[in-house]
Amino acid sequence: MISSTTKRLDGVAVALSGACLVHCLLLPIAAAFMPILVPAAEAEWVHWAFVAFAIPTSILALRHGHASPARTRLLRLGACLGLVLLTLGALGWPKPNYETAITVTGGLILASVHLVNFFQKRTATDCGSAHP
Repeated sequence: MISSTTKRLDGVAVALSGACLVHCLLLPIAAAFMPILVPAAEAEWVHWAFVAFAIPTSILALRHGHASPARTRLLRLGACLGLVLLTLGALGWPKPNYETAITVTGGLILASVHLVNFFQKRTATDCGSAHP
């Protein structure tokens, strides 16, 4: 079985992705109805905070391999793609108009990877070893 620490980290990563989605999708709508929320909806530092928490959480959660080395590589590749998209969204690249779409896509990819990792089961022969 996957360690409880890894499961917790995957849970934290999914929660962070959910918070990111709320910030990107729901907060601007709420700010349209409640102008007091506008500064929170436009706070650029929040994007960098999500990236700063997502990177180490993903690295720690995905540091150990699973029953299949190919599956482990695929999960890590997906996490890297999600993290790159989150970072590009935080940078507002290629254009600020695409920031939300890029960030949301990255967050969904990253959350999906962590959900798969959370529900992943190792074989009995793999429990004692970790793939780099």
